[in-house]
Amino acid sequence: MAMTPLIDVIFLLLLFFMLTSTFSKYGEIELSNATTGGASTDAPQDRAFVQLGEDRLDLNGTPVTLDELTAQVTIGQVLVSLDTDTTAQRLVDLLVLLRGREGLSVLVLE
Repeated sequence: MAMTPLIDVIFLLLLFFMLTSTFSKYGEIELSNATTGGASTDAPQDRAFVQLGEDRLDLNGTPVTLDELTAQVTIGQVLVSLDTDTTAQRLVDLLVLLRGREGLSVLVLE
């Protein structure tokens, strides 16, 4: 029995699986959901309300761009409300820009 065709098939399968697999790393983005709470005894902090949609981004009711948002929101708490047409990539873009800033917490509303 000839083994040459079997080896060819094995190499072709190996080549196929190597070329079709992805080697990219998937990152995680930590989300904080808003929960119900009582009255706070802490000092009032700066709060920003962001409405995120597929084609819109509003900061406290005023349309802004992502660059303007990151320049205007530096400390405090950011509440993000999502429209029904918001894609996951659009939310990730916003969270990547806001994450890791000192004194800034981001909450995604349900």
